[in-house]
Amino acid sequence: MSVTPLALAQPEVPDVDTSKRSVPLSEIYFDTFRPTNRAVPLDQADRELILSLRDAIPPIATPRYQAAAEADWLRDSDLILGYAVGTEAWAYPLRILNYHEIVNDDLAGEPVLVSFCPLCFSGIVYSRRLGDRVLTFGNTSALYESDMVMLDYQTGSYWWQVAGRAIVGELNEAELTPLPSTTTTWGAWRALHPSTLVLSRDTGFNRPYDRDPFAGFDAFINQGRFAFPVSDAAFDGRLQPGTKVLTVKLGGEVRAYPLTDDAPAAVTDVIAEIGVVVFLDGPAQSGAIYRAAIDGQALNFEALSDSVVDLETGSTWDPPAGRLPESWRGRSSRRCPARPVSGTRRWRRNRRSRCLGRSRRIA
Repeated sequence: MSVTPLALAQPEVPDVDTSKRSVPLSEIYFDTFRPTNRAVPLDQADRELILSLRDAIPPIATPRYQAAAEADWLRDSDLILGYAVGTEAWAYPLRILNYHEIVNDDLAGEPVLVSFCPLCFSGIVYSRRLGDRVLTFGNTSALYESDMVMLDYQTGSYWWQVAGRAIVGELNEAELTPLPSTTTTWGAWRALHPSTLVLSRDTGFNRPYDRDPFAGFDAFINQGRFAFPVSDAAFDGRLQPGTKVLTVKLGGEVRAYPLTDDAPAAVTDVIAEIGVVVFLDGPAQSGAIYRAAIDGQALNFEALSDSVVDLETGSTWDPPAGRLPESWRGRSSRRCPARPVSGTRRWRRNRRSRCLGRSRRIA
């Protein structure tokens, strides 16, 4: 699959309607990319500054892909954001997303938004459908709680990336639908999806994709040295700010599972009265969450020496990858839209959030 990138041009975007908002404008900060006066709150930013910073971190509007066999520039240990539908799969290397943060595409008939905020390690795939609209997204160069603030080109509304929720503008309080995706290693993703396509470095931009500009950032914020202001209400003392957690939202409840080196390989939990099984890979900073049921039958799990088995079907799971057992192919099962996030301060702002809660370790 290969397309030619569109010529770069600023789209015609309505000005954001700041009279409609669900967070204080003073808590949304523009990154001016200047050595001085770097963080400018929205309520102090003039229109000229806002327009000059729009898409300063350029989104990818017409992505090009290559086959897995052609991506010899990727190491097995490189992290990717993966999205799969049926037999089709796509991988978005964080090496590239570090420099673009947003990809707009249409995959398997669905308009999708691939989003990644390097400051909080939040990689999420959303549907771009909102009612009868299909939105296209860009980057404001602003942050809320030190997480990316996106904008849609149709209304100019501002969207908080980690929550998928509009926080300023015409669409204020609207929410995007998250799609099941995973942040994992390239080696693990390729083993699960040998025919996967991978986002090409041929983006139309000249960026040093082999360099990670955010290396060591977790240690930086664990010392309380945040690049942009965050509110006191966003902190949670149970984990250090830079600890990565796998988060999921079901039935209005949000749960977080620490992705530490000593994290359990698998746990079961109940979220909003929904049973789930959670697979964690702390060293790889990834995981997967599934509803613990198949064809409406609840499942119970137990650990063997290096795997997890559900007692009802006798199927063996691969905990690090969260791989569906072969016996499940073609049967009704649901993966939950879960994603890693760096630090507890962002997911704590979501309603009814809990850390681990009633989870039971099984491996």
